[in-house]
Order: sequence, then C-alpha cells, then structure tokens
Amino acid sequence: MSSHHIDTPVREDVVAATARPMPRAVTVVSAALALIGAAVFIIGAFMGQDRVWRALHFNWLFFATMSQAGVVFVAVQRITTARWSRPIVRFLEGYVAFLPVAFLLLVLILLGSRHIFPWVEHGAPIPEKRVYLGTGFLVTRELIAFAILTALSLWYVYTSVRLDVGIVPEAGASWARGLRERMRRGFRDERREIHSTHSLQGKLAVWLCVLFNFAYLMYAWDLSMSLDMYFQSTMYGWWFYMGGWLAALMSWSLLTMWWRRYLKAEDYITEHHFHDLGKLCFAFTVFWGYLTFAQYLVIWYGNMPEETHWFHLRLIQPWTPATIAVVILVFVIPFFGLLSRAAKVYLPTFLVFAAGCVVGLWLLRYVEVYPSLYYRSTTAPFGVWEIGVTLGYIGLWGLCYRAFMDAFPRMRVMLMTSPHRDEVQVPVNPDTMEPLPAHE
Repeated sequence: MSSHHIDTPVREDVVAATARPMPRAVTVVSAALALIGAAVFIIGAFMGQDRVWRALHFNWLFFATMSQAGVVFVAVQRITTARWSRPIVRFLEGYVAFLPVAFLLLVLILLGSRHIFPWVEHGAPIPEKRVYLGTGFLVTRELIAFAILTALSLWYVYTSVRLDVGIVPEAGASWARGLRERMRRGFRDERREIHSTHSLQGKLAVWLCVLFNFAYLMYAWDLSMSLDMYFQSTMYGWWFYMGGWLAALMSWSLLTMWWRRYLKAEDYITEHHFHDLGKLCFAFTVFWGYLTFAQYLVIWYGNMPEETHWFHLRLIQPWTPATIAVVILVFVIPFFGLLSRAAKVYLPTFLVFAAGCVVGLWLLRYVEVYPSLYYRSTTAPFGVWEIGVTLGYIGLWGLCYRAFMDAFPRMRVMLMTSPHRDEVQVPVNPDTMEPLPAHE
C-alpha cells in the first residue's frame, strides 16, 4: 500500500481537529436499540422460541468475526509497517471494545446451545463428530480461544493508544481521565516509547494473526458448519472468516467517511485514504468471490451428496432470494462498482457499495445458519425475533464503539506528529537505542 507524503502536522492542530464530542444521539439511539434487542430476546427466551436463540447466534457470527478481523487488520498494519493509515486506523482499533461483550454473548450462546445446535440433543450421526462436538471439549476450546484472542487484542490496542495518551492526556472524555492517567504511568521520552512500543507490537501482531487464523477456522467448523451434521468442506473456514475480514474493511470505510465529515478533518483524511481503502475493499471482494466459487466448483464437480446438499438447499425455495441477494451485494456490485478509481474516491458511490456489502455479509450469516435448521420450512423464518435481536446487536456494538472513541485520542497523534515517527522503518534496540541488524 502506498504512503503519501505530507508535511508533518502540528500536534495541537491534530488534537483540536479531533476533539469534537461524540453526538449525544449516538448514545441515545444505541442504548434504545440495545434495550429493544434485550427485551425481544428475553421475551422470546421465556416463550421458548428457538428462533430468538438462533438470531442471537447468527448475529454473533457477524459482529464478533467483523470486530476481531478489524483488530487483526490493525496488527497487519504493524507487520507491514504501514504509514498510510495512521490518521484513520484508530477508527478501526475501536472495534476491540466489542470483544469483551462478544465473549459474554458467546457464554450465553453456549448456555443455550440446545436451542441452536441439533447435535446437542440428538447427537452427531458420525462417531468422530460425536467426540469432537462433545459438550465439555467444545465449550472449553471455544471459551479459551476467544478469551486469549480478546486479551491479545486488548493488549495490542492498549499499546497503540498509550502512545497517544502519553503525550496528549487531555484528549478524550472527562469520565475516562482516570483511565488515561493510569495508562501514562511509566511513560518515558517519545523516541524510546515509539521504539519500545513498535518492538512489542511486532511480537503481538504476529501472534494475533496466527491465533486469529486458527481460532476462526475452528469457530467456522464448530459454530457454523456443524449446524448441518452431514456437511463438511475444507474451504469452509477460509470462506467464513474472509467474510468477517471483508465486513471489517467495508464498515471501516463507512466509519472513516462519517468521521471525516463529522470532524471536518479533510486536511488529515484525504482522497488518497479512500483510494487505498477502496483498493483494499476491491481486492478482498475478489478474494471472497474466489473462495466462494472455488468451494462451489469443487463440490459441484465432486458431486457427492454429503457435500452438494448444502449448496442445493440454499439454491432452492424459500432460500433462493436471500442467496442471490448475498451474491449481488457482496460480490457483483462491489466488484464492478469499485473497478474504477473514480468510484473509490467519490464518496457517495463508495458509500453505497460498502453499505450494500456489509448488509450482504450480515445476510450471509443468516443464510449460513437458518437453512441448515429450517430445511423443511416452506417459508424463510424472518420476523420480529430476527429483527429485534439484530437491532440489539447494533445498539450494543454502537455503545462499545462510542465509549472507546470517546475515551481516547481519535487519531495516532504521536505517529502523525513526532519527529521520530518514521525511525521505526529502521528498527533499533529500545533499551540501547542502537540500530538492529537488518534481518531483525
């Protein structure tokens, strides 16, 4: 990804440009949606509605995977020592705030697993799957993997935010002043902090990427593919978490558009940033399409009933409209729409393509879950339970994101303004400040 040369911004100007308080409406609307979702879920649970649990589940697959993928993409920026994203990557780091909530929701889903997973009550039809999907083994690995990933993600984003809190402790809401003060303890001079943080983040970033790969392949098998007890595909895991990756990039693009407009930050968030975001979104749209077609082609060519029935079910009524909508929203429109540079940098068109893709990826999670559970249904179950729980997730995610973005500086102030910001391209020992050999 290209880096665009600009003059070093003045630190005070960056802080002032990003200091506008979050709109009260964001909090009010998010809280209202969260309460609606909670009420719908509680009512549905007391009524014994399996659909409300299944709505909780497919929305978790969407929001948790998107949030974790967003943090992992931040880690990728460190691995590649990217400079282009410094003014906008904090908007993506805010995704980490949802992960502790997602962990609690995962606990709730596992507690209500008999309402979601057919094999809990009836047992898996294949002996090996009965062992693999055993309750104790499954619950242990799901919770441990998510807890480790969440802890690593929080640690990584903490190191990033601490750099800025250390030099501009006044940037952020007053309610988080005590937290920022604790983060600043032991903060040293800028140059040493930049290099020591860069060194630590290099290790954390690699582990985050490796564990994300492992854990979300596992979640794809355990929480999505296992809903159909006879289906298995070696490409399912890659296809599953690449949907979360694409959702993170598209939603990040939408949020960057909003922040640029709200903060009036045109001097810092430029056309070049949207061109780069557009290229990323286009590239991973192509990759998602490749994985989708590759999985379909191999299953079609093999023509084995234990594989073909999964796709066949989603290509017949009542699921045909949803499946076609996913293909159009997630691949066809973004692929052809984002081919040109003009469509990437003209925000109204980029907004339409990105928003449509996010909706399509949410619908994809529905298509992953519901046909496997309602394969005998003549109508696609979609109503108050699904809508209510989805609104609740949107509200919860909005509250978490709002709290993070309200509490801390909204841009990477130090790496945008420090005279030492680009020294990390030539690493040094953070203790001696002597250059390291090139291979390190």
